[in-house]
Amino acid sequence: MENAKKIIERIKKEQIEPTPNWIFTSRNILLWFAFAFALIFGALAFSVILLAIQQTDFNIISHLSHSWLEFFLGLLPFIWLIFVLISLLLAMITLRHSERGYKFSFYKLATLSLLISMALGTLFFLTGGSDRLERAFDLNVLNYESIEERKMQIWNNPDEGYLAGTILQANSEIIDLRDFSGNQWQIPYEGAFIAPIIMLEPGEYIKIIGKKSQANEFQAEEIRPWGGRGSFRSNGKGRNQNR
Repeated sequence: MENAKKIIERIKKEQIEPTPNWIFTSRNILLWFAFAFALIFGALAFSVILLAIQQTDFNIISHLSHSWLEFFLGLLPFIWLIFVLISLLLAMITLRHSERGYKFSFYKLATLSLLISMALGTLFFLTGGSDRLERAFDLNVLNYESIEERKMQIWNNPDEGYLAGTILQANSEIIDLRDFSGNQWQIPYEGAFIAPIIMLEPGEYIKIIGKKSQANEFQAEEIRPWGGRGSFRSNGKGRNQNR
């Protein structure tokens, strides 16, 4: 009783008043908004990672001197991995400080945040949002190297057995091709695998697995469609050429 009296006297003396309920309500609302923002931010970043995975042609794994993971990481601008990690951390912190956040362990917080971001990111990717987002970064963020540019660098490597570019003309034996650096090649392709979707028409963009036989001759073993989003940057930010 004596302690209770002391507490009451202190409250009266210092004129302590209870914190209004609306402050707690507002705080929880802000935390949930922050949690939602972190999840959406992570979902957008994850969707671009899915885009990079899509651009990894797993049909060529048997031809790679390195693993498919190295090939994938060569395509992915690492800023998106950083974005996923930051969003995951923010989501965990905001959820932890919510009204019932103390009930969740670290593992549950991480798992819940990651699963929700992955689900939203997959939906965003399937609706084409990741392509538009990555294109916007490509056009507006200085020094950003897009997935398309990285893919071009990987496939513009005839000494390693990779070549890609535009068909200038083709007959039943040879393709004349201009690569992404502007060099012209003759591509003998007798006996090569040709993806059914390819028409071998002028203006078509293709990627080729094979061997460099002469200075400007590349013997094709496999010919596949270039894929991707249908445009690439050739002369700096915001100056794309349509394919």
